[in-house]
Amino acid sequence: MFEKKVESFLNHHDFQLEAKKIVVGVSGGPDSLALLHYLQAERVKRSMSLVVAHVDHMFRGQESFDDAMFVKDFCEQYSIPFEMERVNVTKVMEDTGKSSQIAAREVRYKFYLKIMEKYGYSFLALAHHGDDQMETILMRLTRGSSGMARAGIPFSRPFYKGMIFRPFLCLTKADILQYCQMNKLDPRIDPSNVKDIYSRNRFRKQVLPFLKTENLQVHEHFQRFSEELQSDETLLQELTVQQMNTVMTKRETSKITIDINSFLGVPLPLQRRGIQLILNYLYKERPASLSAVHIDQVFFLIHHPQPSGKLDFPKGLKVTRSYQVLTFHFQILKVQGYHLEMKEPGKLRLPYGGSIQIDYVTREIPDTNLYTALFNVESIKWPFMIRSRKMGDRMTLKGMQGSKKLKEIFIDQKVPVQDRNTWPVLTDGEGCIIWLPGLKKSSFEGIDYSAKKYILITYQK
Repeated sequence: MFEKKVESFLNHHDFQLEAKKIVVGVSGGPDSLALLHYLQAERVKRSMSLVVAHVDHMFRGQESFDDAMFVKDFCEQYSIPFEMERVNVTKVMEDTGKSSQIAAREVRYKFYLKIMEKYGYSFLALAHHGDDQMETILMRLTRGSSGMARAGIPFSRPFYKGMIFRPFLCLTKADILQYCQMNKLDPRIDPSNVKDIYSRNRFRKQVLPFLKTENLQVHEHFQRFSEELQSDETLLQELTVQQMNTVMTKRETSKITIDINSFLGVPLPLQRRGIQLILNYLYKERPASLSAVHIDQVFFLIHHPQPSGKLDFPKGLKVTRSYQVLTFHFQILKVQGYHLEMKEPGKLRLPYGGSIQIDYVTREIPDTNLYTALFNVESIKWPFMIRSRKMGDRMTLKGMQGSKKLKEIFIDQKVPVQDRNTWPVLTDGEGCIIWLPGLKKSSFEGIDYSAKKYILITYQK
């Protein structure tokens, strides 16, 4: 019955064991020992190659070392290559500030990869089972996880150049214990697996027994839920990436900017996943405290009637709204003012991106737009200055009388606050502001029918 369940589950996922070269993660406990025994029993008829990888976390001194020797003896009994590593995880925790479970997990997976590369094996088998799946899904739903995280543990996933697979997700803990008993296996028991200080253990001891009294096959329903959700999420994630590429106006390692109006045109289910996608990209290591609540806060900021606002997220991430621009960033570097000079035609790169190109034009006067400006060479003086704004800056506006403060222009044009101090301001040789590229032109700009020659200035963002 046990073997048929596993084989049926593998067939359901179109996964064949034949000729596979597999590293098996074995702690010595009931789950991993049963997995090793099962794979060993199938090894000859399926032409598999096995290597066992064991990590001694050194939490329990001699006792945990004895676990390693137990696994080693078991492997020698069946002539299976055995690899082990002892790591002082307590010291790793002190050095990194990570919890015992996270630190131990990272150490294990690092060692698994090392052994896969050493032997040239492409598959890693782990013994997570149906009860683990239930616990994981319930824990993540309880703490407010979203997206793919809610789906729990996948049957398989890429692992560097190889793949992790979990053939026991179709089984309960009781199935595994019965298998150990029937095959006279005597697994090691880690006492930390029953301590209530771990939230997983509280779910295991208090919640799962209740669910199983309602339905003994509840683990199968959780597994089906997990697989359906993973399938749905994969499609939705692909659609999200396509849509977000159309709304992101800036994408850097530690900063992403989106256009709010374009974003709101995206279907709501993809909006939530879009925010999650941005957070996953910016956080190289996802904070445990990050949850669906933070995504709700982003939506509140987007829909708030005030044109600006800011959110503080875990590990220093800031979410800033300025008009219809939403920026996710870890820090905004202090902007340094700049003052550049052009004494003749040519091209100049600007400190914060973009460029200014100046050319003489005598024939076929081009149509101008917000990113080009045309000046009669007789009415303008060299050199041209390209600088950042200054306090009290004013300029005349084409078609209007008088002048207007640059500050007011930025506000009227809804330029994000974080962009105003880097926006290029063009002045002529007398210090008169003649153009605010992309925003406003001065009264000096435009076609003059008496002109014999023009200066054409082009701004490229």
